[in-house]
Amino acid sequence: MFLMKKLLGLAAIAALTLGQAVTAQAADVSLSVGQTGDSTMVYRLGVQSNWDASWWQTSVGRVTGYWDGAYTFWDGDDRASNHSLSFAPVFVYEFAGESVKPYVEAGIGVAAFARSKLESNDLGGSFQFEDRIGFGLRFAGGHEVGVRAIHYSNAGIKQPNDGVEAYSLHYRMAL
Repeated sequence: MFLMKKLLGLAAIAALTLGQAVTAQAADVSLSVGQTGDSTMVYRLGVQSNWDASWWQTSVGRVTGYWDGAYTFWDGDDRASNHSLSFAPVFVYEFAGESVKPYVEAGIGVAAFARSKLESNDLGGSFQFEDRIGFGLRFAGGHEVGVRAIHYSNAGIKQPNDGVEAYSLHYRMAL
C-alpha cells in the first residue's frame, strides 16, 4: 500500500511538472513496444512536451529537447511483471530536412518501480535512474518513429543494483 501511495505521489508530481510545460505548448503522445535483455516484453505509454528552445542551429541541424513522462508495463510471468512511472528531460540533435528529419537523442531521468524485482534482477529498490539513447525520423505533420535503448539503475545508492535494459521501437504523434 505504501508503494502505491509513493507511485501515485510520483505520478502527481510528474503530471504537475509536465502540465506546467504543456500549458505553454501542445503535448505529444508516444507508444513503445520492446523487450529487455531477458526477453520480457515492455509496453510504454508516454506524454511529451517539446522545449521552446534550440541551440547551435546550423544548416546541418540543431539541438533541442523535450520533457518525457511515461508509464511502462513490464510483462513478465506472474511474479516477474512490474510497472513503472518515469520522468526525464531529453536532449535531441535534429538534422535539417524538409519533410523528414533524422535525429539522435539522449537523456537522464528518474523512475519509480512498483516492485524492486524484475525478471531475475534485483533492482535494490523502487527508485531508479533512467538513461536513454535513441535515434529515428521525424516527419512533417508531427509524426515520429524511432528506436530507443533505456537503462534503469539506482547508481549504487542501494545494493543490490542489478539494473535492467529495455530496447524498443516507438511511435510519437502530436495531439
